[in-house]
Amino acid sequence: MTEQIEEGTVPELPTGRIRPGYELVLVLGISLGQSAVYSILSLLNKLTYQVPLNQQTTSMNNSVTPDRPWLDLLYQLAGIVFPMVPAFLALYLLKLTGDRAKIGFDLKRPGFDIGWGFGLAACIGIPGLGLFAVAKLLGLQTSISASNLAANWWTIPVLLGLALMNGVLEEIVMIAYLFDRLRKLKWKWVWIVVLSAGIRGTYHLYQGFGSFLGNFIMGVVFGVFYLKTRRVGALVATHFVLDAVSFVGYPLAAPWLAAWI
Repeated sequence: MTEQIEEGTVPELPTGRIRPGYELVLVLGISLGQSAVYSILSLLNKLTYQVPLNQQTTSMNNSVTPDRPWLDLLYQLAGIVFPMVPAFLALYLLKLTGDRAKIGFDLKRPGFDIGWGFGLAACIGIPGLGLFAVAKLLGLQTSISASNLAANWWTIPVLLGLALMNGVLEEIVMIAYLFDRLRKLKWKWVWIVVLSAGIRGTYHLYQGFGSFLGNFIMGVVFGVFYLKTRRVGALVATHFVLDAVSFVGYPLAAPWLAAWI
């Protein structure tokens, strides 16, 4: 006999059926795990060109319809919103299991998050430039053109939006969500940090081996920081600052630098 549900009552979710491992595979499969696979394919494509890797250029943040700025803006906004959906899904799943409040993605400590965001960005970004230069000299890294949007009134806001999207997506999924679910699967913290950093490095492989190593190291630093502070908000801020400087800062400074070099 089927169970009768009284009018006005809401049945509870069968929380006992939640499977962290299945969840994790599905979330990664629609987000950064998928990006890692395509990044490997992109690198294989570059390595099989007749042109050496360090003579190739990886172009990012490209215009789709530069001759129709209004349509290009719509494309760019869609490219900001839809990639963040897996991050919102991860936050929802964390809420279902009562873990969302533990990850530090809130406005309770804005000074801490912003301060550490700028501090970590400086500590990671400056050595990262050196690592990039060495990898380029060794033929292991492509050149990177980080900002290729046509000049419009909305160009800088869109680039900042893309920087924010990258920060939210990567840190929510690769740190807050992945760490929680792997811990529920009884993984040791050291292997959780290594796996997270490894996936992070892999989905940057399309840029070259230098980007893989640099992002792997960044992933280890981010993982250790999160274990110490439980503030993923600070890591989102750090990621935003790094990408904002890459996407907006250099294009603005390039004409001035060219005048002095």
